[in-house]
Amino acid sequence: MSAEQTASVTAVRRLAIAAQGYQARFRRAGATEVEAAIARLSCVQLDSISTVDRSHRLALSSRVGAYPPAAVSELLGAGRIFEYWAHEACLLPAADWPLFRPAMQNGGCSWYGEVGRTHPHLAAEILAAIESRGPLGSRHFEGSGGGGMWNWKPAKAMLERLWNRGDLVVAGRQGFQRLYDLPQRVLPAEVLAAPVPTEEERRRELALRAVRARGALTESGIVEHWRLRGGVRTVHAAVVGLVADGLLRRLQVDDGDADVLVDPAVELDRPAPTAAVLLSPFDNLLWDRPFARRILGFDHLIEVYKPQPQRRYGYYVLPFLRGERIAGRADLKAQRSEGTLVVKAFHREEGVRASAALDDALDRALDRLARTIGLERVSR
Repeated sequence: MSAEQTASVTAVRRLAIAAQGYQARFRRAGATEVEAAIARLSCVQLDSISTVDRSHRLALSSRVGAYPPAAVSELLGAGRIFEYWAHEACLLPAADWPLFRPAMQNGGCSWYGEVGRTHPHLAAEILAAIESRGPLGSRHFEGSGGGGMWNWKPAKAMLERLWNRGDLVVAGRQGFQRLYDLPQRVLPAEVLAAPVPTEEERRRELALRAVRARGALTESGIVEHWRLRGGVRTVHAAVVGLVADGLLRRLQVDDGDADVLVDPAVELDRPAPTAAVLLSPFDNLLWDRPFARRILGFDHLIEVYKPQPQRRYGYYVLPFLRGERIAGRADLKAQRSEGTLVVKAFHREEGVRASAALDDALDRALDRLARTIGLERVSR
């Protein structure tokens, strides 16, 4: 289907940044605002690396401000959000549980291997233990000997299998370790009773959520948002239908590259964003790397998984968004015992000149990040 209007790359970039809802100043927030941010973003990626702070905390706090460390765990336990595979393992609004039931019925991600065959009675034992004892983590099933029913490795694998299948939900965390419980004790009854959508309905809803959450996306960006199997062909028919129904709008872009999808009511003539913020390496804005290159001129690299000699910018590098441009990359580390956020290096992007204004904006972003994650000072 042809696009009915042409937008500039600048307009698309401003839409994408505005949709993220970054805060320009330090503020404090509570669990309700965290829940609302997860709903607005559609999903927030989890990651275990804590060099600066957990990725979901960086992503959420850049939007809502400093919030209590226990807020996400409390929201999970109250059944207001849930964890499941989306872009990766993510936090999602509880109301979207039915959209992921088909994936659960198909077994979800299957890294846990053949534990269902090798330990066939383990699932019933784990479910019975959780039913009688309440939320439990993998450490509660750790055995003292090898090969027994509660040997840690098969028990952990079975917990993951049951979670992937929707037989368990994450009801909170102790540190970063999941606590599992039965869905009927955590999620609202109306969510559990909601009908499982057809595949066509599911693709339409996922496409809508992705575009609304990201401001502007290509069809391939919708696929990447949810890591859908099968490529663009999995969403093309759904997108065509949504455009025909007036629920999405297709725009050409003046760079001649792929059309983008936007909300039909969106205003294209937006002012330039002004927030200066350090982004999680796993921030939603950067999930679609080709799109980030196209609209931001930014080649996003995540180097935590590379050997040190192969890294160009550093281990845990936070892109620095200043207004509507990624101005640089900050290699950071939180020295919590000293209450200090350490700037190991800062690399300006090509074409970004050193200036007092840039230094001032970065200083403000660093100070704000330090306060947000509970540190007292910045060391540059």
